[in-house]
Amino acid sequence: MEIVELAKDKFPFILHSYCLMTNHIHLLIETIDVPPGKIIQYIHYRYARYFNKKNGFQGHLFQGRFKSVIIRNNKQLIDTSCYIHLNPVKAGITAEAQNYQWSSYRSFISNRENKHVDTKKILSFMNGGSKSHYKFYVEIRWKQFNE
Repeated sequence: MEIVELAKDKFPFILHSYCLMTNHIHLLIETIDVPPGKIIQYIHYRYARYFNKKNGFQGHLFQGRFKSVIIRNNKQLIDTSCYIHLNPVKAGITAEAQNYQWSSYRSFISNRENKHVDTKKILSFMNGGSKSHYKFYVEIRWKQFNE
């Protein structure tokens, strides 16, 4: 997350949700004046440089090219955040999203502060900004993914 913070210092964007997986990352970002590809390119470059130097490797680290999706409405914003938070569960890494430490999900459902992520916008669409409603919504989405 330190590299994401460096990117936030260099480029103006809001990080709404994230999940770091073993071979890829999910970032739900709201860009201001910089194309998302430029931000992701910076993050990938900085992390690859760090990882390769630390481990004596060379070359690319991430699986495939990055994918970006334009969020067109509030429901898509919430659903994308849920998808990101459920990714480690769907991948079989953990049985429950709140047990995965490399995601912003805990910031959405607890009072734990996370300086990296801004939960306000997504939580504002839950009944009165309720963290318990967001958790309930994520649980419903998980059931729908499995039907």
